[in-house]
Amino acid sequence: MKITLKDGSCKEYAGGKTVIDIAADISEGLARMATAGEVNGEIVDLRTIIDTDCELNILTFQDEKGQGAFRHTASHILAQAIKRLYPDTKLAIGPSVADGFYYDIDRETPLTAEDLEKIEAEMKKIVKEDLPIERYTKPRAEAIAYFQEKNEPYKVELIEDLPEDAEISFYTQGEFTDLCAGPHLMTTKPVKAFKLTSLAGAYWRGSEKNKMLQRVYGTAYPKKADLEAYLTMLEEAKKRDHRKLGKELGLFMMREEGPGFPFFLPKGMILKNQLLDYWREIHQKAGYVEISTPIMLSRHLWETSGHWDHYKDNMYTTVIDEEDFAIKPMNCPGGILAYQSEPRSYRDLPLRMGELGLVHRHEKSGQLHGLMRVRCFTQDDAHIFMTPEQIRDEIKGVARLIHGVYSQFGFKYHVELSTRPENSMGSDEDWEMATEALRGALDDLQLPYVVNEGDGAFYGPKIDFHLEDSIGRTWQCGTIQLDFQLPLRFELEYTGADGEKHRPIMIHRVAFGSIERFIGILIEHFAGAFPTWLAPVQVKVLPISDKHMTYAKDVLEDLQNAGIRAEIDVRAEKIGYKIREAQMQKVPYMLVVGAKEEENGVVAVRSRFEGDEGQKSLPDFIAALKMEIQAKTIRE
Repeated sequence: MKITLKDGSCKEYAGGKTVIDIAADISEGLARMATAGEVNGEIVDLRTIIDTDCELNILTFQDEKGQGAFRHTASHILAQAIKRLYPDTKLAIGPSVADGFYYDIDRETPLTAEDLEKIEAEMKKIVKEDLPIERYTKPRAEAIAYFQEKNEPYKVELIEDLPEDAEISFYTQGEFTDLCAGPHLMTTKPVKAFKLTSLAGAYWRGSEKNKMLQRVYGTAYPKKADLEAYLTMLEEAKKRDHRKLGKELGLFMMREEGPGFPFFLPKGMILKNQLLDYWREIHQKAGYVEISTPIMLSRHLWETSGHWDHYKDNMYTTVIDEEDFAIKPMNCPGGILAYQSEPRSYRDLPLRMGELGLVHRHEKSGQLHGLMRVRCFTQDDAHIFMTPEQIRDEIKGVARLIHGVYSQFGFKYHVELSTRPENSMGSDEDWEMATEALRGALDDLQLPYVVNEGDGAFYGPKIDFHLEDSIGRTWQCGTIQLDFQLPLRFELEYTGADGEKHRPIMIHRVAFGSIERFIGILIEHFAGAFPTWLAPVQVKVLPISDKHMTYAKDVLEDLQNAGIRAEIDVRAEKIGYKIREAQMQKVPYMLVVGAKEEENGVVAVRSRFEGDEGQKSLPDFIAALKMEIQAKTIRE
């Protein structure tokens, strides 16, 4: 058989070989680092026997999918440690996740933070024992009987819900056996650096109708240094938590009267409106027109769009005059009705319609998280209607716009191309054409990208932009989705140069994604210390005493007349206290005014960036500040 490796080289073998054997044949070092294999694009266990020609990629911890196998093994080590210490615990599921792993458990007495230390100590013993991990299968009835005997009802339920012909696989390490599809490492030994990070509640199978279980979170790395770097980042993330800073800085609040529905406070509205003004400015320059569509529309519209069938569980619905209506979870059907408002010609295309549309989606209460996961948010949507010949240029135009937005805030980013999911609509030909159009545009722009198989929208493939914040975390924000389906379902038309009717092609796209979520990301990225153009308060005037209040108020008036967002601290406090307070509020500039400043008609400038910047004339300070704001400069 012929094995084609990732670098294009080939290995030939007379008979079947396991993935780990092939890794060892390539190099002993690779075999030591291997966590899983990828055969013809499918993730497989290291124990998998390959006996036909294929493409093989040996995965290590450096690969995202390889990390998954490594951390999945860590989750089994966690479960084994829990069962050793607390044998009456019932196990549910324990997958790997983006930055680690978790295991859901059911105990009469919930675990505490102190218990985590004991569990970690037991996990270290399991790793030192270097337990071989073995995979085997059982027939359905035997598998159910096994877990019934072990008093593991959650495992029994999982098996009962598998298809009749499903292969039921188990992994054993020492005395511990778990139901699992894998993949896993060969032994427990490589999981040398791990940390249990938190405890949380989680409904069984994500349904609020089911029992609340306890979720134990952790993370794992092959090297201690990598774990320590990650834990340091977590500590930094806690300091930057947008929920904490949002409250301290008076930006937004969440209330139990509206779970998942954020309230923006006056300073938060300034920040939000600055972003919206910037959005309007760049879209006007890029040839977009702005529309606004209703927040609630009739059921038949959502049936035509496909949302009623594909998205209904996430939609809020009501009945008006005995007719079903839905609050919009997305803006696209409304944008389509705006397109249909008048006859269109090829001369009108491309038509770029932008909308800052408020959408509502029913998220489960356990998934809500500050501004990052909410039930209502403003999408900075746009829908572009175009001819087939215009596709590539329009995609490139959107990609350039999104690049400009992220560069403005100092974000680096990477790109993913997401292809057709299982739950999709439309012909193979349309999907192939759409996917190749996105791929071609990325190639034209020479933008590196990775392919995310099967993660497209149900109506078309998409390009996702993942930005990286100042402490190395990534966030998916911008997206470009190419859609042949909705124009077909809504029978959209334009008159071509030949005088005949043609069907336009549609792009759905966002740059910020959700304005609310983007604000949450910005709060954490800048740790609340926003660039001056975004800061709710740009200047704080600090009179040294009441004797200088009149002069301080004149300074404030001049700043406000110049369009600068300024406040004055009139409290009878010492100047050192006022400065510290302004620093705590992350104000970019403080103007201290006392006898010398009043006498010379100047201000003493302190900045968040350089500290004491000395005395300056107020007109000179205002002129320099206006230039900084206009240029949207980010001062370090």
